[in-house]
Amino acid sequence: MANALHLTDATFDAEVLKSNIPVLIDFWATWCGPCRMIAPSIEELAVEYAGKAKICKLDVDNNQMVAQNYGIRSIPTLLLFKNGEVVDQIVGAVPKAQIEARLKAHI
Repeated sequence: MANALHLTDATFDAEVLKSNIPVLIDFWATWCGPCRMIAPSIEELAVEYAGKAKICKLDVDNNQMVAQNYGIRSIPTLLLFKNGEVVDQIVGAVPKAQIEARLKAHI
């Protein structure tokens, strides 16, 4: 069973920018209630899209460099990367169906 890949500042470039499949990143923090609300959906998408897209999580408290580089000001923020570029962004806790629709558009 696939789980969301936990990224760090150190693994970001290799896992995201050099990925040959789309990458969805959930920028989150342990203290964030809305982040915890969407966490089960993120994990489900990781299983459902294994091999088609990378579903990742990045803790903004422990990995501030990437969050700053992409201007993450509120969490949860989801960024969708394709070919190393941001192609979509979702801010706030949204239903799984909305996340999935945006993801499907880039697969």
